[in-house]
Amino acid sequence: MEQFEKVSVVKKANVYFEGKVTSRTVIFADGSKKTLGIMLPGEYEFGTAAAEVMEVLAGELIVLLPGQSDWITYKAGDSFDVPADSRFKLKVPTVADYCCSYVSK
Repeated sequence: MEQFEKVSVVKKANVYFEGKVTSRTVIFADGSKKTLGIMLPGEYEFGTAAAEVMEVLAGELIVLLPGQSDWITYKAGDSFDVPADSRFKLKVPTVADYCCSYVSK
């Protein structure tokens, strides 16, 4: 999907890691949410309450998911699932564009 139709966008940005990771929240008519963001090169750890589907739109993310011992590289067009109530680590070698979809429990 190249474009979202009939959505609301929260004006205030989500800013993490001193501005190295930013996103905007998109709210759909059914109440579901996604964030669209940019990650600058670096290493990050995130926690999530809701399950997420992370889609890499550009660049690449090297990911260590909860309970795993191997880092996996995801490139543009790839996606991965993050379980609810967990933490995951990211290595970002170049600027990455992403879409995060929150999955209802």
